[in-house]
Parts: sequence; structure tokens; C-alpha cells
Amino acid sequence: MRQARFDGQGSCVRWTESAGAEPARVYVHGLGAASAAYHAHIAARPELSGRRSLFVDLPGHGISDRPADFGYSLEEHADALAAALDAAQVTGAEIVAHSMGGSVAIVLAHRRGDLVSRLVLTEANLDPNPAATQGSSGIAAYEEEDFVAEGHARVLAEVGPLWAATMRLADPRALHRSATGLVKGTQPTMRAMLMELPVERVFLQGERSGKLVGADELVASGVRVVDVPEAGHNVMFENPELFASEIASPDVFASETAQRQ
Repeated sequence: MRQARFDGQGSCVRWTESAGAEPARVYVHGLGAASAAYHAHIAARPELSGRRSLFVDLPGHGISDRPADFGYSLEEHADALAAALDAAQVTGAEIVAHSMGGSVAIVLAHRRGDLVSRLVLTEANLDPNPAATQGSSGIAAYEEEDFVAEGHARVLAEVGPLWAATMRLADPRALHRSATGLVKGTQPTMRAMLMELPVERVFLQGERSGKLVGADELVASGVRVVDVPEAGHNVMFENPELFASEIASPDVFASETAQRQ
């Protein structure tokens, strides 16, 4: 296990990693999740073997610290992720990120382009104020103290055993602030940032989740949008074969860029 400080109080973001070839693949989890639990089985697949792989837990989640005075905004999560990558001496990484982690990865690529060469996003939040049916909106609907006092336990009972297994590891206050930051979004929006990024971008959308809003606009900007059959929000569990194949796909963007130079 490795760690890096992400605030002035000495709080640490932590990750585990496996050795291999560069560029590294960095796996980032969603709201109330943990990276190894959601992605270690993917990184271990034969088509993805041989690459250095980092499984980073964002502040307030998993094995990372959970300071009470941290804001847990998307920008602050991105800065903490950058601190981990800097400490690990990672540059030009492939970021494989799920849900809120995808939003964090977009902000990271926008702020620290040196750290990112490719984004593989799974159902990342691209716009502020997501539908009320989404988990982040339900959590953010509570006042913070109400969520800490009783909302956290209520949400754990409602979300089902899969998400609850990692959500119960997240600090309730950090979880609420992270959800609130996700609902608030960024300026410019995550969608606008994603469309402008000069790296290869892949967006995986589970077929059961419905069509991705604004998909045509994303495709026009160079984002590869993939509708994943037989999968919903958790593509890595529900269609791991296609998920891994998209991560392992040749870097078409890089090849075309090299040909133009």
C-alpha cells in the first residue's frame, strides 16, 4: 500500500498497485465505492496483464483518510488524485474511471494534462443536477447533519448489498459532501471539459441505463461512445469481457495523431 498527502493537515490518499509496463493504468471508483473492489478483477484479465496498475481510493472512501474539514468537491478530489500520481511518479496515464470517478478524471485531465494520456469513462456524470433517481441526488437531498445522523444508515438499507458493501466504508460526511459536489458540478461543466480534451476518450454506457444524453455531440467532438449490451451502471461487473476489451483497445487517437505529425 502507498500513500500521499493531499491537504495541509497531513491527510493521505492511498492506493495499491501492481508492477508492469508504462504508461500506467489508474483505476478510479465512483461515489461510495472503492477502486480495487470494482476494478481489480478487470486489471487481472489476460488482455490487460503486464501493465502497471494503480487502484486509488479517493478521500473519504476505502482506505484513504477522511478529514472532517475537507470539502470533497470534484476539484478537490482531482487534486488529491493528482497528489497520488505525482507521488507515484506517474505521467501520461490511462485513467479508467467509473461514475463520480469519471467526473474526477475529467477534471484531472483538464487541470493536469501531463498526468493523462487516455480516458476510459464508465457512466461518468457529465452535467450538474443529475436526475433525482440517481444515488448522488438522493444523498445530496439531505442536510449534511441529517445525513450523518440517520440518512447514511437509511441509504445503506436502500441501495442494495453490492453498493452498500463499499458505501459503508465511506465516511458519511465525506460521502454527503462528495454527492453534493457531484450534483453541483463544475464550471465549465464536465461535459464541456471532456469535449475539449486533446486525449483519446472512451465513454461506456450500459444499455440498461438508456441512451446517453448528448451522445451525438460527444461523438462529434471525438469521444468514442460505446453502448454496452447486457449491462447497467456497473459495466465492469455485468459485462467484464467488453469492458476489458475497450480498455485494451489500440490507442486509435494516438495512432492517427502520429500519422498527422
